[in-house]
Amino acid sequence: MHEKSIDLLNTSVADELHAVHQYMYFHFHCDDQGYDLLASLFKRTAIEEMMHIELLADRILFLNGEVELATDEAVKKEHDVKKMLEIAKGMEESSAKAYNKFAMECAQNYDSATKQLFEQLVADEERHWNQYDDETENLGRFGDSYLTLQAIERSKTNAGGGAA
Repeated sequence: MHEKSIDLLNTSVADELHAVHQYMYFHFHCDDQGYDLLASLFKRTAIEEMMHIELLADRILFLNGEVELATDEAVKKEHDVKKMLEIAKGMEESSAKAYNKFAMECAQNYDSATKQLFEQLVADEERHWNQYDDETENLGRFGDSYLTLQAIERSKTNAGGGAA
């Protein structure tokens, strides 16, 4: 009855799974470079994307579908923070557009509950985009000093000085 919705939901599972992998990769590299604020942002977003997968999977199972936990996109191996943020913004924008489209398709197929789920995801993806945009603006405004301050804070904390 809702085969199209199940297909759209599984497409979204793949999208979210790719986001988890990409954001955790960025988290590891930001953490390694001492950029705790950005590392934390990528990790928190990855966790939120995992929660999206759970919501999508719950809906698929409710519709008696099979959850496909596969992604065909490889992680982009980027170490430059500005490029990481641009990639993340692009991913969030693409997801928001796709989920908007999926919500409309579900409405046309008389599946209001799945439509509402996609609308909820659009709001989350737009919030993620805004967080990455804010960090891009901070990096543009303050330059490398923005990253240096994050690394200094970690060094102070690790040395026992902590934040004032």
